[in-house]
Amino acid sequence: MTETTSTLADQLLEAHVRHELNALKGAKLKKFLHQEVDELLEYANSVTLERVVSAEQIMGLIRRVVVSMELDAGIPELAADLATEVLKAPVQSQTRLGDILSREQASAFVEEALELRHQRERVISEIMAHPVYQELVSNVVYHGLVNYLYEDNLITRSVPGVGSMMKFGKKMANKAVPGLDETFERRIKAWLSDSLPSLIARSEQFLHKALSDDELRDTVMAAWVSLEDRTLEDLQDGLGDVQLQEFVVLGYDFWLHFRQTPYFEGCVQAVVEGLYARYGNQPVMNLLADIGVTREVIVTELEAVGLPLVDLLRQEGYLEALLRRRLEPFYRSAATKKLLAAAG
Repeated sequence: MTETTSTLADQLLEAHVRHELNALKGAKLKKFLHQEVDELLEYANSVTLERVVSAEQIMGLIRRVVVSMELDAGIPELAADLATEVLKAPVQSQTRLGDILSREQASAFVEEALELRHQRERVISEIMAHPVYQELVSNVVYHGLVNYLYEDNLITRSVPGVGSMMKFGKKMANKAVPGLDETFERRIKAWLSDSLPSLIARSEQFLHKALSDDELRDTVMAAWVSLEDRTLEDLQDGLGDVQLQEFVVLGYDFWLHFRQTPYFEGCVQAVVEGLYARYGNQPVMNLLADIGVTREVIVTELEAVGLPLVDLLRQEGYLEALLRRRLEPFYRSAATKKLLAAAG
């Protein structure tokens, strides 16, 4: 009796495996997927997002996978190699900048940037106040004054020999009164130091007027017109493989540090909390609909990717092995044998 029961259990197992394998291919599999998509979407139309997964679970996932997960050292090397392949691809020489970003789109970006007038004025003011810029202005004015006095003023240009005579007089005066040059330079620079705030203020006023919306718009769009017909390969001129790889490594190092900063944590927390404030108590389907995930989208991708993948797994024997791992414990169990024995 026991042997007969075991034989029957084996036969049922084989029949069950064949049934499942036949159901996981062709029209039957396609029908099954369509049916399950409909069932899942019906469920998504009634269950809320916070019941499916909580905000704390999402934050935990981000902390584990995005923030804390150790990344292999080969990632930046792989990324650099792939970036190099992209830059070497024929499409770089076949694509114009204007093919990627149209003139209308570029103009729209410019218009939006021009709305940031307060930020633009603040940047100009901060540049004007920077010590390096002030030193630059001081040096430019100083050398301009010296050159004008000895070489480029109206008298030296109009009267032959005056410029040479002034330089000669300067040399003689320096011999007669050593240090005269240094005194002259010191006095000019002292005057510049006193006059610099006024010069900087006038420079700032000039830039605010010169960098008007119309001027900036015309300048940027003129630059765009000169670039939009150039290929991406032309625009990458001078960026070699070595420099590209270094930039990738620097970007990777930045990401490793940035992902563990309190700022990143705060940004992610704000995004997750905002998402759940809006969709947490709504059906999951509302979120899917708002981001464009419809039944048609899901079915299309399942048929394009899912069906070929299932076919491959079946051909490789993985599906049969999986089914046997799942079903054998049931058909080998004492409870099943007892049922079969009772039925016999």
